[in-house]
Amino acid sequence: MAEITAAMIRDLREKTGAGMSDVKKALVENEGNAEAAIDWLRKKGLAAAAKKSSRVAAEGLIGVAAGGTKAAMVEVNAETDFVARNEGFQAFVEAVAKIALETGESVDAIKAAAYPGGAGTVEDELTRLIATVGENMTIRRARVLEVGGGAVATYVHNAVRPGLGKIGVLAALEAADGSDALLTLGRQIGMHVAATSPHALDVSSVSSESLEREKAVLTEQAAASGKPPAVIEKMVEGRIRKFYEEVVLLEQVWVHDGESRVKAVVQKAGATLKGFARFQLGEGIEKAQSDFAAEVAATAGLDAPKA
Repeated sequence: MAEITAAMIRDLREKTGAGMSDVKKALVENEGNAEAAIDWLRKKGLAAAAKKSSRVAAEGLIGVAAGGTKAAMVEVNAETDFVARNEGFQAFVEAVAKIALETGESVDAIKAAAYPGGAGTVEDELTRLIATVGENMTIRRARVLEVGGGAVATYVHNAVRPGLGKIGVLAALEAADGSDALLTLGRQIGMHVAATSPHALDVSSVSSESLEREKAVLTEQAAASGKPPAVIEKMVEGRIRKFYEEVVLLEQVWVHDGESRVKAVVQKAGATLKGFARFQLGEGIEKAQSDFAAEVAATAGLDAPKA
C-alpha cells in the first residue's frame, strides 16, 4: 500500500477544493496516484451534483463583464444567499460573465468553454464547486449586447463587489465614439432600468398580446362610465399613452430629473439606445415556502406541530 503523506493530501486539496477526508480517501482508493484520485473525486462530485439537482436554486448572483463595444450579463444560481458571499462562488460568476462575453448567450456553449486555469470546462468547475460547497448551483441564463460604435454600459445595483449583485443591467448606446460621457449616460440608464423595470425599448417593441390585453381591460373600465362609444374610444387612447409611459423605456420619465423623457435625454447626448437587458436574481423561479417548525420536526422524525 502506497504511503499517503500530508504533502500529497495538501496538493490534492489545492487542485480539487475537496474536503480533507475525501481527498485522503481518494488517494487511498487509488494507491497514491494523484491523477486517478482527481478522477475519482470528480466522479463523486458528479454524483453529489446529481443528488442536489432537484433542489431549488433561486439565490446566487448576477455578474456583468464588458469589453470594447460589447458587454455580457449572466445569472448563476445557488440555494442560499450564504453562498453568494463565498469568494469561490463570486470568482466563478465573474469568470462565467467574462466567458459569456466571448461565447455568446448560449448557456450550453458557456458550459462547454474552457475554464481559466486549465481546470477543464466551465461545467467541470461548476460540478467541483457544487461538490465543495454542498449546494445545487446552475448557470441559468446569459445576455450579450453589442454595438457597431459607441458603448454597452453595465450597472449592478447594490453590488457585493464590482460587477456582482442581485440586479444587473446592460444598456447599448450607439454613437460616434465610446466616450466617458457616453458610458456615464449608459450607467445612468442602467440605474433607471433597475428602478423602473421597463418591458420594452420602444412602442413598436411592445408585444401585440400585451397591447390587446391592456386595451381590453381599459375598454371595459371606460365602458363602466356609461359614456358614448366615441368618448370611450378617446378615453382608451389616452390611457394607452399612459400605459406606454409606464412600460416603454424610451417613453418613461427620466428618474434622474423627474421631468424629461428617456428618449429626449438620449437624443440630447447624440446617441441612439439600441437595446437593454435587465436581470433580477431569481425572477420567475418558484421558491419553496418552508414551514420552519415543520422542517425541524421532519428532521427529527416527528409529526409537525398542529396550529
